[in-house]
Amino acid sequence: MSTAVSQTWYMTQRQLMVFARQPAYAIITLIQPVIWLFLFGALFRKVVELGGFGTTSYLDYLVPGVVVMSALSSNMWAGMGTLEEIQRGTLNRFLTTPVSRAALMNGNVVNNGLITALQSVVIVLLGLAGGADYPGGISGVAILVLASVLLGTIFGALSNALGMLVRERESIIGINTFLLLPLTFLSSAFMAPSQMPGWMRHIADFNPLDWAMVAGRSAMSEHPDWGGVLGRSGALLALAVVAVWLSIRTFRSYQRSV
Repeated sequence: MSTAVSQTWYMTQRQLMVFARQPAYAIITLIQPVIWLFLFGALFRKVVELGGFGTTSYLDYLVPGVVVMSALSSNMWAGMGTLEEIQRGTLNRFLTTPVSRAALMNGNVVNNGLITALQSVVIVLLGLAGGADYPGGISGVAILVLASVLLGTIFGALSNALGMLVRERESIIGINTFLLLPLTFLSSAFMAPSQMPGWMRHIADFNPLDWAMVAGRSAMSEHPDWGGVLGRSGALLALAVVAVWLSIRTFRSYQRSV
């Protein structure tokens, strides 16, 4: 186990070096969340007057949604990196080494998790600079970041599995484009559940994106519902474990095919 962990960290460092050499990438990935945060925050700021948001500031409500959306959108493309390594032959060369197969799969998942945590903190700070208030304090923010990392792990691992299965950029792009907006709008990212149609609320109950938002938003509120926070965080953790296991199994299937 210790060997697998150390090898996973080595593969993660390899990915982090790529990220460090392209600092512009970090800035580019924050452009869209900033647009969502301040454009939508200004456009819909009066929507809280409808009630059900638990706050008088729409920006307070929006920040957790943007954090979780950013985690989803950035991690859904993890499979593109895996596919690129397949096409370059890099992954096949690693197969000739004794490195753990789990480390080969999980290196970029851990890397994406660290980047997601960094992005989440930056978005929270930008929201704070824009006037958002977080009554839950640092512990509430930490739970939001953890929920976003767990969500990113789920979709990053599934994206890796998808890259192994389809091995085509067009398929990954098409599936991600199809899923991103429905997952976002079938959640409480922009609108309070009480203001959503009944059928949308029922779908949101089974949407991992909404689990992360509700857990983070509640933890950051003045009176957190700790039962709901722990329940949804536990569900995200369980789903993340399943997704990582599935990606490893898919990798072993790929290994047998080469």
